[in-house]
Amino acid sequence: LLLTSSATLLVFGLWIPLKAVVAQELLELAWSESQARQTESRPWPWADTWPVARLAIPALNESMVVLADTHGESLAFGPGQLVGTGESADTTIIAGHRDTHFSGLKSLQAGNEIRLQNRDGRWRSYRVESSRVVDSRLELIDTQQLPAGTLLLVTCYPFDDFDAGGPLRYVVRASANTEWFESGKAVAGI
Repeated sequence: LLLTSSATLLVFGLWIPLKAVVAQELLELAWSESQARQTESRPWPWADTWPVARLAIPALNESMVVLADTHGESLAFGPGQLVGTGESADTTIIAGHRDTHFSGLKSLQAGNEIRLQNRDGRWRSYRVESSRVVDSRLELIDTQQLPAGTLLLVTCYPFDDFDAGGPLRYVVRASANTEWFESGKAVAGI
């Protein structure tokens, strides 16, 4: 009985990390396919989300696929881009979990670079301007008041709290450089 219980706990303990590794590989494949075909490519047949961008944060040595929408199911696999924001909008908002994909946001400093790649392979560079804690019960972020080319990275706060889903949000604000670039060379700005 003890051996069976131990084996069961081991399998369940390894299941989530294994699932996370497999999911990241499937997301990478879906992102490559999305870029090659210039269309939405779901990472697995029953997925309710798909890759929309790649987010790179050189100061944290991190790169991750960004998914469409920010519902709980998609955020379990990667950060999500808020509907109605992104390449065609003035402001891009990307949300992620504080204890996984966005755990490093607390280390970003003003001046750090953030890069965002769209489906056609072009990258846009942003510079961190500020970060702050927002109480979602008292303040809403009015994207209409933000300058064009603003990127907001949002996660729950505090980072090390045991209570997930509280009202506090950690918001990193970055502004875009005026040009897109491909493989290190600048192309016409938007």
